[in-house]
Amino acid sequence: MTLPLFLQRTLAGLITAVLLACAAPPPPGTEIRTSAPSVPQPLPAPSVLPDTVAPGPALMRGNSRWQPVAWTELPGFENDALFEAWNAWLKSCERPGPVFAPLCPEVRRLSIGTGAEQRQWLLDRLQPYRVEPLQGSAVGLLTAYFEPELQGRRLPGPGFSVPLYQAPANLKARQPWFSRQEIDTQATAQEALRGREIVYLSDPVQAMVLQIQGSGRIRVAEPDGSTRYIRLAYAGHNGHPYQSIGRWLLDQGELRDASWPGIQAWLLQNPQRVNELLWRNPRVVFFKEEALGEFDAAFGPRGAQGVPLTPGRSIAVDPQSIPYGTPVWLASQGPQIALQRLVLAQDTGSAIRGAVRADYFAGWGDAAGELAGRLKQPLRLWVLWPKAQP
Repeated sequence: MTLPLFLQRTLAGLITAVLLACAAPPPPGTEIRTSAPSVPQPLPAPSVLPDTVAPGPALMRGNSRWQPVAWTELPGFENDALFEAWNAWLKSCERPGPVFAPLCPEVRRLSIGTGAEQRQWLLDRLQPYRVEPLQGSAVGLLTAYFEPELQGRRLPGPGFSVPLYQAPANLKARQPWFSRQEIDTQATAQEALRGREIVYLSDPVQAMVLQIQGSGRIRVAEPDGSTRYIRLAYAGHNGHPYQSIGRWLLDQGELRDASWPGIQAWLLQNPQRVNELLWRNPRVVFFKEEALGEFDAAFGPRGAQGVPLTPGRSIAVDPQSIPYGTPVWLASQGPQIALQRLVLAQDTGSAIRGAVRADYFAGWGDAAGELAGRLKQPLRLWVLWPKAQP
């Protein structure tokens, strides 16, 4: 991809972005910090935070209500390393919506500002609103997703026989298309996909994980013996509803831990039942191949907003509740991770529905996969919305 905005940034901004993207997520149970150690920046004293809210009505947005609150309600606001979130915000400014487009010149200028300057700008220009459902509790659910890193081959061979496909030519003409079981067993479906293979993986469970996550990084062995990295990006699905294989195992009484590690342990004990399990999810995702150059590898795949995701600072939301490109204050405390930070709403997913619902982009690699496989804990959200200017 081209990065016109990124290339216009100053050297200091470039260094910040590289530090953010290259930091590996720590083991679950600790707060994710995606920056390298740096000299602490001065923070405003707690007394500077406004402790009152200007009078104003709640805002209604689709399936949610936004209640104006004081900045003091946002837990941890004074302690967040805002420059990390600024990198994600700069990405959103590559494709801003109409509400935030007027602020993007100021966001760009502040990309090399101090934490205190960025924080004061937020206080001056934005108003926090607590996100609530129209009915029920303001405490929702946080999960996580990641970008798998896998080994693949361009051609099938011993140990590599599980194909990942481009979208078939007749996908839109036949809805729903063939199910997962039909693709695996019916000659008509297999003929429609002939020549659409992108790569072959070694494990059908890995293939499903990649399909659920929506994208992945593949180290591909080419026919000439060379290897290179590519990204497989989401390009559509077969029109069948997603069904959780973990939910099915729970309902059958097969296991009590429906996390991916729990599912993998069950598969090791029941290798003869792999197809039985996988066919419980009829949805199949198709991909498109993208080059994974040095700059591209420093960020995640493009989310629904159309901009690359930033590990630890991008979330998937229900766009009926929170528009793409909106800065959001996220707070979640649980056994897997503790989060109090500024994030950007840049993606969505079929399971991300409801006012207080978010999927946290954990990055890539084993630690990110471990977090994504286990994270399910309470969530509170506040949108930061532009103030009316005189």
